Amino acid sequence: MTRSARLSPRRTIAVLAALAAAIACICALALTRPWAAGALPVSRADAGGAAPAPVAAISLPEHPRILVLGDSWTYGSAAATPTLGYAYLLGALMGGETSVNGSRGSGYLVPGIDGGTFSDRIARLDASDQPDLIVVQGSINDRKVSLDDYDEAVRGAWDALSALYPDAQIVILGPAPQILPVEAATAEIDERLSRAAATRGWPYISPIGEQWITPGNYPWVIDSGPVGRNHPTTEGHAYLAERLTAALESLRAD
Repeated sequence: MTRSARLSPRRTIAVLAALAAAIACICALALTRPWAAGALPVSRADAGGAAPAPVAAISLPEHPRILVLGDSWTYGSAAATPTLGYAYLLGALMGGETSVNGSRGSGYLVPGIDGGTFSDRIARLDASDQPDLIVVQGSINDRKVSLDDYDEAVRGAWDALSALYPDAQIVILGPAPQILPVEAATAEIDERLSRAAATRGWPYISPIGEQWITPGNYPWVIDSGPVGRNHPTTEGHAYLAERLTAALESLRAD
């Protein structure tokens, strides 16, 4: 079962309070930008990926409806509550609303514990929702299996998504490193997704290439303990939401 951003009335007050705290954290991060001092610019090639391709601008309404589809990071794993995950925070930061479809362990080839592969889950989406923007995140979960059929699986998932929501603008958010240095298989996935997005003219955001996670910020962005299991902390999710918002805003047409 995937989590949705549409919550029951009984949880509204608690979630709003938690969301307010998370937004306060994001504001503090935006002011201090603790990642800026520790990050060293690096090219996609240096990180193990291809050079970034030109990306098309996106045009969104003032209050966009956003669908975020991804893995456990999108689910909100390791946040104090999953609804403090980056995907849930994104809607408020973008001035709109977010529908979240995250499944732990899911990838293009590997089925998740909350649902199947990305293609399986896309097949179960509601065609009537019609989001303005779709962010497809990840996934590192395919890094431990053969990638022989990976490109075909990506094409199938993306074809189905664009057919289901023909008017939506789609942005691909590549995998972020759960450990450092970046694993070779994760870098390969990043490169393959970048190439696939470029062939369609879709914007591609690479947390690896843009060094969202560095040795300097890793200790507070990622919970590497037995509970967090290398997923973002609550503060880390807020940070990722802020970085993703800035990346999406930079893609918007003037």
